[in-house]
Amino acid sequence: MFSVRTRSLNAPSPFQQFGPCGRIMKNSAMVMQIQDPASQRLTWYKPPLTVLVIKKKDSKVLFPFVQLVEWLVQEKHMVVWVESAVLEDKLLRDDFKLDQESARFRQVHGEYAGVRERFLALREKLVTFKDGRDDLTDRIDFIVCLGGDGTLLYASQLFQQSVPPVMAFYLGSLGFLTPFQCENFQDQVTNVLEGHAALTLRSRLRCSIHRKGERRKESLQAAGSSNLLKPSLQRQLNYVEVNHSAGSNNNNCNANNSILVLNEVVINRGPSPYLSNIDIFLDGKYITSVQGDGLIVSTPTGSTAYAAAAGASMIHPSVPAILVTPICPHSLSFRPIVVPAGVELKISISPDSRNTSRVSFDGRNDQELNHGDSLRVTTSIYPVPSICSQDQISDWFDSLAEGLHWNVRKRQKCLDELSDLTSSVSDDTLDEFDNLKIYDA
Repeated sequence: MFSVRTRSLNAPSPFQQFGPCGRIMKNSAMVMQIQDPASQRLTWYKPPLTVLVIKKKDSKVLFPFVQLVEWLVQEKHMVVWVESAVLEDKLLRDDFKLDQESARFRQVHGEYAGVRERFLALREKLVTFKDGRDDLTDRIDFIVCLGGDGTLLYASQLFQQSVPPVMAFYLGSLGFLTPFQCENFQDQVTNVLEGHAALTLRSRLRCSIHRKGERRKESLQAAGSSNLLKPSLQRQLNYVEVNHSAGSNNNNCNANNSILVLNEVVINRGPSPYLSNIDIFLDGKYITSVQGDGLIVSTPTGSTAYAAAAGASMIHPSVPAILVTPICPHSLSFRPIVVPAGVELKISISPDSRNTSRVSFDGRNDQELNHGDSLRVTTSIYPVPSICSQDQISDWFDSLAEGLHWNVRKRQKCLDELSDLTSSVSDDTLDEFDNLKIYDA
């Protein structure tokens, strides 16, 4: 008998007996309860008090930004955080010499006089932060993004552990990850603050770069764990420490540190004229090598970004998976692949590669991957809780249709619409058909 299929985004639990004798071995330590993504809804176990408002750098966003901040402060009595660069925006300031600016800027500055006046009345009530200097962990209850998809990526980059719920308003160009419209934002934000919202948990990738010198340092430390290092080993260890500290400036990824990405991590050949030659390992097992322009390792959220442009399939963000997509591979048979979300990928430069590679994380923190270095990638335990405008299914397919014009073509005409054409030539067609029958006979 077939059981009734209830609405769920989880796959049905597989029948665990195979034929008369085989079945899955029971292992109580590995039993997991996975919540159905369709049932994931936001709830607050205490009222949210602090909200971070992130806006894109565009003068057209200033009016809705000031309107939102004013409403949050005056009506909702919330503590509003903004980036310190917002206070430096000249369109929101009047404490500089305007006569030194261009005529066009003076004109725009005058057009925003009303917006500026409302913002200056709120300025002292805002809390500011600076990216790279201030840690926002456990200080923000709620995030509102005003702009395009880049604002959501920036919010993800700010929180490298647990991320507060994110509500993204469409004020950009593509808006694939921003399902809310600014019209009537008061009712929409109020519904979210009251806990009436569905969530999409967008998985992130945890990436770390392991440098050749760091592994060498670890092996030397293991060899000298008795603190009785031979003089030659001690000199090598000191050399590794000095060179690692000298080359670690502006390096956000090392063996003891990782970075979380929402879209993808990209390994490419950079300015080199040679092909990238990259080895891929999955859970320690060698899988294949990439010879081409590079490799994209993306989340399901990132499958509609760079990976889609490189020919990969688009994956719903609730699917637990990692997408591996080659960039212009010099092979006719290298297709993108999807691997389980729980595996760890190790990516390294092939020993016989003619060049090094560059690696970037969500388009930021670009750095070099040298021979002997490796990049480790796996799924993070800290997703981005993205608030849905409708639900997980409707939001995603609306984004595909509106943002990417997915499967858009003219509809094929039905036969009724072609009846006029067929009737006008029906007599001639019948005569020709009779002639053909006579000819065949």
